[in-house]
Amino acid sequence: MNEKVRDRKLEELKTQLEFYRDLGVAFLVSPRKPKGPRPEARADSPLLLSYSSGGGQSTADQAEWERLIRKIMACQACPLFKGRKQAVPGEGNRRAQLMFVGEAPGRDEDLQGKPFVGRAGQLLTRIIQAMGFSREEVYIANVIKCRPPENRTPKPDEIRACSPFLLKQIELIQPRVIVALGKVATDFFLQSPKSMSELRGHFGQFQDVPVMPTFHPSYLVRNEGNKEIKKMVWEDMKKVLELLKS
Repeated sequence: MNEKVRDRKLEELKTQLEFYRDLGVAFLVSPRKPKGPRPEARADSPLLLSYSSGGGQSTADQAEWERLIRKIMACQACPLFKGRKQAVPGEGNRRAQLMFVGEAPGRDEDLQGKPFVGRAGQLLTRIIQAMGFSREEVYIANVIKCRPPENRTPKPDEIRACSPFLLKQIELIQPRVIVALGKVATDFFLQSPKSMSELRGHFGQFQDVPVMPTFHPSYLVRNEGNKEIKKMVWEDMKKVLELLKS
């Protein structure tokens, strides 16, 4: 290993450890993970290869996923399809116990066709890793599958038009816990007039699935110097872990 590669890896490790310190994570190795299904071989379909791992699925479930992804990619149910590069269905373990749901794709997601790959996505990946999981072991999606112009907040009619896709994903995955990232996702599941500060850290219910509202990773990025916000998010994730272990 040459010096440049070594220095880069050391810098990445330092950044990761500093992030864990700011979160308030009390371990330096992965914690014991909750028991449950893990991702296996990816689906053979080229259309699905980028979006999900489907190990252990029945043939019927695989067919359902293929139909769903095709519908999302071809959807023209609201005007957002006109400005997208591509739709972003979601990705991860289709039999995951833990599901993260955000607001909508941003510029990077629109270009790559994958959820949470920009700065906020990198931060979410670190949080998932701090919980003892990899991205491939959870499922990550958004309420809206197409990028709104200039990353604006999705409109109610856009959410209504896109909602059948997320509802179908939840039905197929059957997660034990959903983490709602930000107000749009939280409102989708809980429809509460309360603010995010009031809702975060307290489990709600959506179709008998516990939902943990927490701040969107982009909010953490915008408030990068605020360690208290990071610690709040980690406290929320510890509650999720405790529920998964129960």
